[in-house]
Amino acid sequence: MDILLWVIVGVVVVVALWLVLTYNGLIHGRNRVDEAWSDIEVQLKRRYDLIPNLVETVKAYATHEEGVFEKVTRARAAAMGATTPAEHAKAENVLSGTLKSLFAVAESYPSLQAAGNFLDLQQNLTDAEDKIQASRRFYNGNVRDYNTRVQSFPANLVAGSLGFKQRDFFDAPDVAAEPPAVKF
Repeated sequence: MDILLWVIVGVVVVVALWLVLTYNGLIHGRNRVDEAWSDIEVQLKRRYDLIPNLVETVKAYATHEEGVFEKVTRARAAAMGATTPAEHAKAENVLSGTLKSLFAVAESYPSLQAAGNFLDLQQNLTDAEDKIQASRRFYNGNVRDYNTRVQSFPANLVAGSLGFKQRDFFDAPDVAAEPPAVKF
C-alpha cells in the first residue's frame, strides 16, 4: 500500500512539475513576442518621425505636387493608428507605395536630389527601413516559436485552457519586398 501511495504522489509531482514548466515556457514565449513587437514599434515610430521632414523638404522644391503630399500624410496617419500586426502590414503597404510616389516626384527635381537635407533624410529613411526589416524577422521568428509551442501537443492543452492564443506574423508589405529606388 505504501508503494502505491508513493507512485501516486510521484505521478502527481511529475504532472504538477510539467504543468509549471509548460506554463512558464508559454509565458516566456509570449513575453519574447511582445518584446519583439515593441522593437518593431520603435523602428516604425522612427520612420514615421522622418516622413514629415521628408515631405516638407520635397514640398519646398515641388510645390505643385500637393496630392502626393496629402496621400503620404494620410498613409502615415493610418499606419500610426494601426494596432495589430495585420493592420500594420496593410497600412505599411499603402505607406510604402505613397513614399515611392514621393521619391518619384523628387526625381523630377535635380536641385532637390543634390540638397544635403534631402540626402540625409533619404539615408535615415533607408536605415529605418533596414532596421524595420531586421525587427520584423526577429518578431516573426519569435511568433513562429511561440505559435509552435501553443499548437503542439500536449502543451496545447495547457495553452488552450489558460487563454494563450496564437499571434499573427508581421508580413512584409508587398511593395516593401524591394527597396525603394533612390536615384541621384
